[in-house]
Amino acid sequence: MILNDILLQKRKDLEEFKQRLPISRLQRIVESTPRTRSRSFVAAVTGTRHLNVIAELKKASPSHGVIREDFQPLRIASLYEYAGACAISILTESHFFKGRPSYLKTVRQVTTIPLLRKDFIIEKYQIYETAILEADAFLLIASILSENELKEFLELGRSLGMDALVEIHTEYDMKKAVNAGARIIGINNRNLKTLTVDPNLATNMISRIPKGIAVVIESGLSSYDELMMYKSLGASAFLVGTSLIRSPDIAQSLQRLLGKKGPGLS
Repeated sequence: MILNDILLQKRKDLEEFKQRLPISRLQRIVESTPRTRSRSFVAAVTGTRHLNVIAELKKASPSHGVIREDFQPLRIASLYEYAGACAISILTESHFFKGRPSYLKTVRQVTTIPLLRKDFIIEKYQIYETAILEADAFLLIASILSENELKEFLELGRSLGMDALVEIHTEYDMKKAVNAGARIIGINNRNLKTLTVDPNLATNMISRIPKGIAVVIESGLSSYDELMMYKSLGASAFLVGTSLIRSPDIAQSLQRLLGKKGPGLS
């Protein structure tokens, strides 16, 4: 099962990282390094734009393999912001998604919108690391964390000036996320165990999420009509990656997704 393989590799990586840079030193670095002005991720995903799209930087994935050979994070991030993304999600997992933590700091230099670190966060160590990397928010996957871990990680993130997107796929995940105090919940149409996508999943789950919690729809999104349908059901924002990264004209594809008219910008 691919998720188990990812988590096994993540634990190995973390052991190596902690040997090179113990968490006590990491905490001291965070405490002694004032964060630059934080950009509110929750404000971005609940903003008053016609559609709030979190555009994703992702070179590869287990379900698609390498998505874009000519992967230029800085150029793509600039196109995303110019074309109207409300935030940028950046894959930092290196083995299965070909991401790098360093992408966060480099992209921060060319964009002003909030940055979401997307990875498999299973320890507090990674949250301190995320703060140093100057992300404005990070992903927490409810299915791989206990309710107590979710609560602890959410509180730590807030204390460090960051928001968190809590990803769910089942009713049980949702209850954990709500009980832990999530302010933003992402409904992932993709089953992380089988990698299959069910677009009806989010349709059926949106109404069950309590009022006051922002809802982000993830996976399998590729058209303006899809986004508008989910918005009519109560979705606040949409995380889109593969369909944009694959496009020969990324900016124009994002504009089309947002319902904008006009010539391409690439």
